[in-house]
Amino acid sequence: MSEITHSGLSGKAMRRVVMGSFAGALLEWYDFFIFGTAAGLVFAPLFFPDSDPWIGLIAAFATFGVGFLTRPLGGIVFGHFGDKVGRKITLIWTLGIVGVSTFLIGFIPTYKEIGVWAPLTLMALRLIQGFGLGGEYGGAALMTIESAPESKRGFLGSLPQTAASAGIMLATGVFALCNHFLTQEQFLSWGWRIPFWLSAVMLAVGMFIRLHTEETLDFQKRRKLVVPGKSHLPLFELFRHHPRNILLALGARLAESVSSNIINAFGIVYISSQLALSRDIPLTGMLIASTIGILCCPLMGWISDRVGQRKIYLLGAGFCVLFAFPFFLLLGTKSTLIIWCSMIVGYNLGPTMMFAVQPTLFTRMFGTHVRYTGLSFAYQFSAILGGMSPLIASSLLALGDGEPWYVALFLFLISVLSFVCVWLITPHQTADYAGQDKPLSQHQGTTL
Repeated sequence: MSEITHSGLSGKAMRRVVMGSFAGALLEWYDFFIFGTAAGLVFAPLFFPDSDPWIGLIAAFATFGVGFLTRPLGGIVFGHFGDKVGRKITLIWTLGIVGVSTFLIGFIPTYKEIGVWAPLTLMALRLIQGFGLGGEYGGAALMTIESAPESKRGFLGSLPQTAASAGIMLATGVFALCNHFLTQEQFLSWGWRIPFWLSAVMLAVGMFIRLHTEETLDFQKRRKLVVPGKSHLPLFELFRHHPRNILLALGARLAESVSSNIINAFGIVYISSQLALSRDIPLTGMLIASTIGILCCPLMGWISDRVGQRKIYLLGAGFCVLFAFPFFLLLGTKSTLIIWCSMIVGYNLGPTMMFAVQPTLFTRMFGTHVRYTGLSFAYQFSAILGGMSPLIASSLLALGDGEPWYVALFLFLISVLSFVCVWLITPHQTADYAGQDKPLSQHQGTTL
């Protein structure tokens, strides 16, 4: 029996698509956040032990950031194959690359054991991981959105996005457990490797689900429209037909990426190192924030189907503008409850609100034949600044003699830029193949 009805995929098939997208995205975000957490907590003493503490921390975050340098390349390469060959097969490759490289990080000897080869090996695996991650985001989002009914794309598109909060919850949860049950010596000796080894479990589950997921409906329909013998380069077509949209998507994405990394990766090390508080405080705060985010993300997606993704995104970017300075003021109180509340509110009303509707908003800005490339390009090139945010923030903190106001100003300016870019996104949906724009009134049930 066919799983495609007159209105799209059957409920069972749609659930399988969502599960496949979620599983792959969960592995991506789990891997992303365990590296960022490890960079802030253990990489400096293990891989850069001869450095001044500030220099060691900056070097550790630089290792975290280099993965973002290969993400744009991965976005272009896998975006090309995703638009030409298909979303499903491309995502199987990206999942394997990310999972294997993350698992191997857990086996790297430290600087004490092999010297300079330790940080070099760490950096090499991070670069490979970044290459795979570069092609994961666009395809994982499209697997769900391109198979969902038009009137439910905001909600269904937000479900795989909950993997970000679930990834933070798992990453911080595993590190918190290791930190709680192991001594400092055990944690630095072998305990920090456990989160990386656990990625193998999610890789196996994600690969199984993804292998049993069908190609998206939009891509199947577009493939029938392609003229035999006529070929195109998705990247060339993207800039030919959508130069304005790609620039606006790049700018719109910055606030989400930068705010997420400052609240999470930088926030944890700022609270534990600069404020000299227990690591359990920020780890627990992010654990609670990400747990709430799992509920907030689909709620925002559901609301966006009624009011539009653009309005929700504007609220998230606007909140980051207003909360940039108060966030650090609240952390400075050193009150556990206030720190937890600031992390919960900051994470869920800022990056989570934007992230929930981001793929659906961006999907409406590009035609199917360049959509994988468009999403990957916008996401991964803007992610360079996002990935470098902990490094930039650490440098600004040192420049300010330990005061966070340069960091707050950096977050404020980036958020203003994103707010303006989202404001300039015009309410239209791109035609499927020709690259021409259609007013939304011609697409019933569509709300930007």
